[in-house]
Formats: sequence, structure tokens, C-alpha cells
Amino acid sequence: MKKKLILFLILCAWPMLSYAAEPLRFAFQNRIGSVLPIIAVDQRFFAAEGLDVTTQMFSSGPACAEALTSGAADIATMGDTTALIALSRNLPVQLLFSHASGEQRHRVMVMNPALKSVDDLRGKRIGVKKGTSTYGGLLKLLSRNGLTEQDVRLINLRPATLIEALQAGSIDAFAASEPTPSMAEMRDAHQLTTLGGLGNHYPILIVGQSRYINDHPQQLAAFRRGLQRALTFLHRYPQQAEKIVATTLNLPPDVIKQAMARHAYHLKLDQEILTSLADTGDFLLQQKIIRQQPKLPQPESILVRK
Repeated sequence: MKKKLILFLILCAWPMLSYAAEPLRFAFQNRIGSVLPIIAVDQRFFAAEGLDVTTQMFSSGPACAEALTSGAADIATMGDTTALIALSRNLPVQLLFSHASGEQRHRVMVMNPALKSVDDLRGKRIGVKKGTSTYGGLLKLLSRNGLTEQDVRLINLRPATLIEALQAGSIDAFAASEPTPSMAEMRDAHQLTTLGGLGNHYPILIVGQSRYINDHPQQLAAFRRGLQRALTFLHRYPQQAEKIVATTLNLPPDVIKQAMARHAYHLKLDQEILTSLADTGDFLLQQKIIRQQPKLPQPESILVRK
């Protein structure tokens, strides 16, 4: 196994064409959905493609979107709700592809054993980072169970503060993506429900500045190849990949393993992803979170080695 891993890394590091251009500025999240960017950076797969990349790591999709739309990043990762909000505002950004998804990656966590169903959340304080894919999924969960945002008290909190707020009693429940729910389970919280089964695959998306996409096609192709190398590494060496993510995020390996199992990692923009985005866009339009359904690109499948 070690010999195969060494050979794989040597091949990945084979000298490539270096693009004479300013560095690509890449913003991504310190979440389990960012496994491919984390591996690509750690293993220098972008550099192996001759691409100079400077990275910024944020705790949420809206923070990545702000970096992108403010001009501080050329490419950024974000969940579906965040991306749809940005695209609906006719900002100079474009959807490129999805690098992860997972119906079960968002969970609602509680500590009070009396809270046993979604209906029990009526009138309760729920922590969630607004503008995220978790936020959109939570609203859909409430709607599916006959509740509206006005029937609960949504508290806008950063993911890093959710567990402490739940333990302190400042909130009665929280909704978040991994690894926050798995970390909360280590501190006596338990799952009330997931945000799965709502017709949403919760794709995590790569979005880029239109200017950069149009002016740097070679760098963009090299960026995609770097992520493809990371995906191949993940499939071939899952245990090493888990260790890399655990080290980068400074989290216990068991938490990483459990959280990664709730995700699917890929590089694609197929009809399944686009249908999920269109359905979520319709719901956000009904909820008046966006004013118009953004125009989505045509499906594109990106072939990868398994």
C-alpha cells in the first residue's frame, strides 16, 4: 500500500506546464464538504498542474460568496442556497460544477429529550447560519411539517458557536452541516432529524468570477484537473484522505470518518444536480428569499477516474 501511494504521489508531482499569470485566489470552507479542495491543497495537486493557487478558508458558504463577489477571490465553494442567492442577483459570477453532495449531511441537533419531532420545535429557538444550504433545507423541513419561519425563532449563528449555544441553553436546537453535528454528538447532543428526503441533494458548488472564467480558461482547466487528482486520491487512499482532513480541520479522526460517510464526492454538473438546484430555487422564490429564479447552465458531466 505504501509503495503504491508513493508511486501515485510521484506521478502526480510530474513537472507540468507552469502558467505565467497571477495566482488563482481560491476560497473554500472548513467543512467536510470541502474534502477535495483540502486534499488538493495538502498534496499540492494544483501545483502539479502548474497552477499557483492562494487559498482562503472560511466557516460558511456566505463568507466564501462574499469573498468572491467582493473581488477577494476568483473561485469559491458554497452550498446551493448561497449560490442561488448570488446567481439570482445577476452578479458577475458563474456556476461551474459540483464537487460534493449529500442528502444526510445536514442534521438538526437537540439536547432536550422532550424534543422528539419537528412539530416539537414550534416556538423553539433554532440556531442556523442564514443564507446557507442548511438554512434553505431547514425552511423546507419546516414547510413539509406544516410550520413556517414565523412558528419558530431562528437565531442567526456561525457554525463554530452552535454547539456552545446549545449547551448553554441559548438555543433549543440547531441545524448545521457536518462536521458540526458529529462534534455535537461527542458533547451529549443527539439528532432530532436530518434534512434529507426533501428532494434536495444539497450539492456543494464551485462558483467563479465571470471575468476570471472568461480570461483564464487554461488556469480553470488546470484547477479542475487538480481537483480530479484529489478525487482519485480519495478513492484510492481513503484512510490517508481521512487523516489529511482530520489534520487540516484539527478534528478527531472518528468524527471525520463518520461525517465523510454522509457525503458523496464527485466532479459534475449533471441533470440530477441541476434539477435539485431548480427545485431549491423554486422554493426560495416561494419563500421570497430570492426575487427571480437564476438561469442555470446546461448539464455537463466531468469524467473522473474511480
